[in-house]
Amino acid sequence: MKINTPWLLVAAALATPILGILAGRVVAARRLRRDVQRLFAAAAEAPARTYHAAQLTGLPAPVQRYFRHVLAEGQPYLRGLRLRHGGQFKTDLKKDWLAITGEQYITAGPAGFIWEGTTRWFVARDAYEAGRGSLRVRLFGAVPILNGHGPHYDAGELLRWLAESTWLPTTLLPGAGIAWAAVDEQSARLTFTHGSQSVTCRVRFNEHDEIEACEATRYFDDTTQRPWVCRYAQYRRWHGVLIPTVGEAAWVIDEQEQPYARFVVRELEYEELRAF
Repeated sequence: MKINTPWLLVAAALATPILGILAGRVVAARRLRRDVQRLFAAAAEAPARTYHAAQLTGLPAPVQRYFRHVLAEGQPYLRGLRLRHGGQFKTDLKKDWLAITGEQYITAGPAGFIWEGTTRWFVARDAYEAGRGSLRVRLFGAVPILNGHGPHYDAGELLRWLAESTWLPTTLLPGAGIAWAAVDEQSARLTFTHGSQSVTCRVRFNEHDEIEACEATRYFDDTTQRPWVCRYAQYRRWHGVLIPTVGEAAWVIDEQEQPYARFVVRELEYEELRAF
């Protein structure tokens, strides 16, 4: 059979970027497994502790009700977790929603997390490791288009860790940098100090004594801070603790919440401290 050389050249030209993208994703997957192993290494060495209701003495009333509701007496402290989620994401508040899948790894002590989300167009990674925050985005998982780091990211990613500790509720017990202050019957102020950095959010509880929302001020870009809200719903008991299975993040602009992420937890494990 005669082979048409021009068409071979065209096919090779089309295949080259595709192969590059596939190779980039393989490298990224290996990097993620390596980084998760490093993240969990310190958590695996944490001393064993258990929760007792006596620890709640002096905490604001809605905070006490929350812990009594989501934790059982004698619950071991959770060292970390891994989860997978589905959902939707916006790259810009004015753009349409994109389907997204993701996986996240969180440690209680030291505070840290790695989140990696994948859409049809990009792979994004949010992280807080060793006191430093970062956001990296790669087009098709291979071409770098954003590499954010610095003080604004340090504070922003630590704030995300704090808000998402609703999935790791023993982390929110008093001590180890955590402090609660009374606001009213349905909310309290939560502050976490990690090294030289401190972040604060207002936590609102619903009528079932579950965390309904975490509200804070966060950098929207390099110069502007805006109100930021994480909302949680559809609690279920998972491996002995009561946690939300639906989460939404939004920016507040002109007093209107504008969501940009909606995640639904599909899989969550506390003791499997390794990458999926």
